[in-house]
Amino acid sequence: MSRAIRNKLGFTQFVTQPNILGFNLGLTNSCYSKRWLEILAFEEIRASNAIEKPYDRTAFILHGLLGSARNWRSFARNLSSYLSSNFSSEWRLVLVDLRNHGNSSGLQGLHPPHDLNNAAADLANLVKAQGWDWPDVVVGHSLGGKVALQFAQSGASGDYGDTIPLPKQIWVLDSVPGVVNPEDSNGEVEQVLETLQSLPSPIPSRKWLVEHMMKLGFSKSLSEWLGTNLKKSNDHETWAFNLEGAVEMFNSYREKDYWALLENPPRGMEISIVQAEKSDRWDSHVVQRLETLAKKERDGSEGIFSLHVLPKSGHWVHVDNPKGLLEIVAPKIASLK
Repeated sequence: MSRAIRNKLGFTQFVTQPNILGFNLGLTNSCYSKRWLEILAFEEIRASNAIEKPYDRTAFILHGLLGSARNWRSFARNLSSYLSSNFSSEWRLVLVDLRNHGNSSGLQGLHPPHDLNNAAADLANLVKAQGWDWPDVVVGHSLGGKVALQFAQSGASGDYGDTIPLPKQIWVLDSVPGVVNPEDSNGEVEQVLETLQSLPSPIPSRKWLVEHMMKLGFSKSLSEWLGTNLKKSNDHETWAFNLEGAVEMFNSYREKDYWALLENPPRGMEISIVQAEKSDRWDSHVVQRLETLAKKERDGSEGIFSLHVLPKSGHWVHVDNPKGLLEIVAPKIASLK
């Protein structure tokens, strides 16, 4: 069931609740002829003047670890406005709640293992279940950035079908493409996960959480953002994400390596990495390797790789410098013909 919500910026946002669909996996057990899979929760955003028009293009936007689709609503609205105001193509933006996150966290049919392969396959199942065209663009932040890379890699390998069209652009926002060295695993994200795993359950209150996290040395903005991921359950607060599953996904994120994909992108695809200037996750050797790849001459038989630096921003790019991020991403997306 869908419902339209009019907001102050003059956009209409279509919010679609999770659906349950059966896919015949050919199981031979006499009791089960189908394995029932649930599809991801998602939201659609389009410009208000495009509601009655068919859309030409689709972009998926994937949040980061412990986040949800709603974290990207403001950015998506601004991107939709830009695309609608400046170019003739009608764009539909789909904000996805990855498995174990947001409105997808309570779904029982998103079976383990909770790794990047399955997180990307969830996107393919969503497309197939809804009968959509395959996305032209996939934008992913942090964990979502590597899910986007896995989606591109699996699509190019034929995992979702032999003839599916691949995305023309993959945007990886402040996400290191290679294996994360265990010796470098003491960044803010790791510290947050370790802290959350040590907290009492249930959480006493949102106010308690924010104050507790700040006492432990985390910033006020990060502590308050974590508080937005709590939801009321009877007389206490619980997480809006599945922490155990999210930790599994983060472990998969650290183990996955997509350098080969960046070195030889599929023909017709551009993979772009946006490095946040003040992010704590970029080793100088990784940046140097990316800069070398971005300068590599291509003969047209393969895709393109590009590197962008977002100034005045830490890891939370859509919060720290959303205007700068829009100025990087929007014109290139709009250039698709």
